[in-house]
Amino acid sequence: MTTPESLREQTAKDLAQMAKKHGVSGWHSMRKEQLIRALLRVSRNGKSSGSNKKNSPQGRANTGSKATRRRTSDAATIRARAASRTKRSTAVANRLQEMKSRRAERKNLASRGKPKKDRLVAIVRDAYWLHAYWELQRRSVERAAAALGQYWYTAKPVLRLSRVTVDGVTQGAETVIRDIPIHGGLNNWYIHVDDPPSSYRLAIGYLAEDQRFYTMARSQVVTTPSPDASDAIDENWDAVAQDCEKIYALSGGNEEVGSYGELKELFEERLRRPMGSPMVTRYGVGADPSLGEARDFRLEVDAELIVYGTTDPEAHVMLRGEPVSVRPDGTFTVRMSMPDRRQVIPVVASTSDGLEQRTIVLAVERNTKVMETVIREPEEPQA
Repeated sequence: MTTPESLREQTAKDLAQMAKKHGVSGWHSMRKEQLIRALLRVSRNGKSSGSNKKNSPQGRANTGSKATRRRTSDAATIRARAASRTKRSTAVANRLQEMKSRRAERKNLASRGKPKKDRLVAIVRDAYWLHAYWELQRRSVERAAAALGQYWYTAKPVLRLSRVTVDGVTQGAETVIRDIPIHGGLNNWYIHVDDPPSSYRLAIGYLAEDQRFYTMARSQVVTTPSPDASDAIDENWDAVAQDCEKIYALSGGNEEVGSYGELKELFEERLRRPMGSPMVTRYGVGADPSLGEARDFRLEVDAELIVYGTTDPEAHVMLRGEPVSVRPDGTFTVRMSMPDRRQVIPVVASTSDGLEQRTIVLAVERNTKVMETVIREPEEPQA
């Protein structure tokens, strides 16, 4: 039992803690005697101020209100979490659908236009580069999917490069060199090749996981020239007209053996003029009737020899006893006439201190032959 005497034995700090515990209002600003009187009142009432407050109608209302607010807050949290999960699920589904559509587009080799047939044409750029151009129908891609069956889903679109062994006028075996991954949305590709001169054929299609290759189109056989036989040519069709004859010839268009119909058709479509041998495209029906008459028609051919090399930038170079200018990077070039006979050309390089000397001798020969003139009879115009 709480008595005034027992309370006075407590310190003011202990009394304040007791008042706080029993819910005495304003305990923190009370003095010791005020705390004692307040605690005695609580003791006489038999219940603490906090208990009275809790059990009063107002306290019960406050407690119920807090529980309601807590339940409302929990429900809102649950709804927010559910909405967040739904939003994430929708975003993931949209992302997966986008990836699926993008994968299908990259796999689809069908041309965006409506080509009349499938074709793949190989064009020679120079000794080390080929240019592939293709047009494929949509139904051809659908046939490839049906043919590959379950392997279609993992099949990859590729260009297959094969080396062709040419024996005289016949084409021999084909050896696959490599498969070049490509993707939809394109209609051309540049391909690097080695060991010129060599003959190649291209094929376009789908490569399955079991290494089965479904071919959709094959190109004509092309032969790259020697490295010093042709300059690089750009096959962009905006500027191809000025070099079309050279590109066409390098790609085998003027060959009498082999099938080059796709190449000829492609060039004629793009350039809007006939392609082929000059005898066919320029001297056919409708040619100048004066072709059969004697005219002042001339052809003169000459040749020059270019000797080039590299040495130390400080070296002294002599060609046929005459000094040659050496560039700062050690290279040198001499352009000289090439008469119709055999020549022996010594090239001597010496170190700047004259202690070491090296000599290389070139032996070249020019043999010019003038062939007999051919006169073609003009064809009669058709009625």
